[in-house]
This record gives sequence, C-alpha cells and structure tokens, in this order.
Amino acid sequence: MTGIEAPALTIVQPGQGQVGDLGSIGVEFKLWGRDTGGQVSIVEHPFPVGALVPAHLHTREDEFSIVTRGEIGFRSGDREVVLGPGGYITKPRGEVHTMWNAGKEPARMIEVITPAGFENFFHAMAELMAAGPPPVPQMMELAAAYGLEMHQPEWMADLIARYDLRDPFA
Repeated sequence: MTGIEAPALTIVQPGQGQVGDLGSIGVEFKLWGRDTGGQVSIVEHPFPVGALVPAHLHTREDEFSIVTRGEIGFRSGDREVVLGPGGYITKPRGEVHTMWNAGKEPARMIEVITPAGFENFFHAMAELMAAGPPPVPQMMELAAAYGLEMHQPEWMADLIARYDLRDPFA
C-alpha cells in the first residue's frame, strides 16, 4: 500500500464535460484533479484541420496521449511520429514537444496528465480566450504560473510547411 487515499467514484457520461477554446485546439474537461485526489486529470482535445499546438515543455507533469480520431502528429525532442486512432504516446516533462493535425479531417485525442493540476491552466486559458485573443504577456504570465515554458524551435517552420499548418504565432 502506498497510503494514497482512493478517489471517490466519478462518472462522466459521453458528451459531458465543460468545453473550452484554447486557440489552435479545443479542450473538453473529463476528470479534474479534484475528482482523482490529485493523481491524474483527463481532458480531450479536438484538433481542427491545420491545427498546431505551439512548442512547449512542462516542468511539473507528464502527458500521455491517445489518438481517438483522425491523424495527430507529435514531436518530442528530436523524435517525430504521426499516430492514427488507437495510437498512444508519452510526452515526458522537461522535453520540448508539439502536436498537430497531420491529416485532412478533424482529429481528436485523450490527454492523461499526471500529476493533476495542469487542467487548471487549460481552464484559465479557455476563460481568457472566451473574451478574445489575450495579449501575449498575459498568456506568458499564465504559462509561467503553471510551469509551462513556450519555445520556438528552428524546426517549427519546416513542420508548418510539410503539413500545411496554421502558425499559432502568425
């Protein structure tokens, strides 16, 4: 036994969960840290065609992604892969990574985040986006509060060109 208390039963029916816009992708909140005793949070991300998540790294949490629809590309460090439905990938903290819709139809993935807490960044960002695109300094301040570091690696331009993606900074 580890001494971690089991979380209370939480049920999220299909189609349930708060929805938000993160700019390039969406977010659907399924399990919050408060539902899991802080062990894990789970969100779903819809990726419209051409969507690209800015390159970033997490200093506090690891992410585990499962593609459920379409094709999603991932780059973590110097490794790149495109996964279809049923594909899994780990994105370890401390490593620059990005994700994009690599196909010609909308895509979707489940994101498992451990430990929980980063879902609150998504929630705060969705609230900022609801009022219109927030100023970059405000987004950077929010990112820093959650241990998120934004990056603009030299390989991003090639990725945008190869997959005909929308540059989130343009």
